Amino acid sequence: MVNKKVLSIILGGGQGSRLYPLTKDRSKPAVPIAGKYRLVDIPISNCINADIKRMYVLTQFNSASLNRHIKNTYHFSFFSTAFVDVLAAEQTPENKTWFQGTADAVRQSMHHFLRHDFEYALILSGDQLYQMDYRLMLQAHVKSKAKISIATIPVNAKDATSFGILKANEKNIITSFIEKPDTSLLPDWSSEVSDEMKKEHRHYLASMGIYIFNRELLVELMKNPDTMDFGKEIIPQSIDKYRTYSYQYEGYWTDIGNIDSFFEANIGLTDDIPNFDLYDLSKRIYTRARMLPTTKISGTTTVRTIIAEGCIISAAKIERSVIGVRSRIGKESTVIRTYMMGSDYYESLQEIENQQIEILMGIGERCFIKNAIIDKNCRIGDDVRINGGPHLDDTETDTYFIKDGIVVLKKGAIIPKGFTI
Repeated sequence: MVNKKVLSIILGGGQGSRLYPLTKDRSKPAVPIAGKYRLVDIPISNCINADIKRMYVLTQFNSASLNRHIKNTYHFSFFSTAFVDVLAAEQTPENKTWFQGTADAVRQSMHHFLRHDFEYALILSGDQLYQMDYRLMLQAHVKSKAKISIATIPVNAKDATSFGILKANEKNIITSFIEKPDTSLLPDWSSEVSDEMKKEHRHYLASMGIYIFNRELLVELMKNPDTMDFGKEIIPQSIDKYRTYSYQYEGYWTDIGNIDSFFEANIGLTDDIPNFDLYDLSKRIYTRARMLPTTKISGTTTVRTIIAEGCIISAAKIERSVIGVRSRIGKESTVIRTYMMGSDYYESLQEIENQQIEILMGIGERCFIKNAIIDKNCRIGDDVRINGGPHLDDTETDTYFIKDGIVVLKKGAIIPKGFTI
């Protein structure tokens, strides 16, 4: 089977500055999503579902929590060749610098990859939300006799200006590439897409940053020390030289590039029929198995809300929100359009009863919170009012960050009683 000949390389990304402050103390792939998962769980789960079980995750910033998550989550049989390993940037006599880009990360790690017997390298991003069957892409790659395959998604004219756009012929072979084209150039860049995509005016093929390379070609391309990035250099330079296939994907896919897209991707999970389906067991998303108690809710009206396990909730109302593991929300509080990541641990009853803690972890009583992201282990006192929205200017303090009207409480932040944003 072709998937047994695949090695998966998941790119953890750079410093993740566009997701700051969520990436202040953790790497981008380790950012919590959907109340109980991490971003890296998405590509890893897609690989496991496709029976691809040899994976490397490449990272260089704040990789301790990512290492811990992967070590505690992905265990395979002693008698299996399956593994998920984190490779952090390392200085060697040949490479004295950190990763300079996606291709440079792969180049500097090639000596690890080449210890394995594989015919195809599947290169993935660690910060995207989607559910793809990589086996179908691999089969198309082999059938087309391609040296490189690129997953593409049809987009409309408005979105096309934000992506690398590929033009493919009737056999789905890519003929040209343009990075973030101006609207005036788009008429020359449409490709053949399905009738359903045409109805949605999605005529342009955007690169999803998902690639398959034949092993020999990848080894050859990595010999050039001047190419640092797949999307900006290797792909555009390779299209004319090597047979490059466009694998069209028409499912849900979003790039978690900034605070706004991260927030909307999480809130979108509360839709009655979400685009990203966590309930499809054939596309199961795996994560760390926590032995947590069930969630307890008392006197709360909930509307289109996701609540993870281990929570204690006495709020008046929670609407269109994602509430993460071990969250606590006090009486008479209202939470609207908020992603609360939860907590890493519980405070003991003894500590609470002895009043050793002035502000408990979680959200206090009589609070109003709207359009916010609450990072892990935050303490919000009673009578706090946080009303995010476009009326707020971008700003940063020691405890919170405002971007595009979304209020982000930093990890471990303590918000005093009666505070207002």
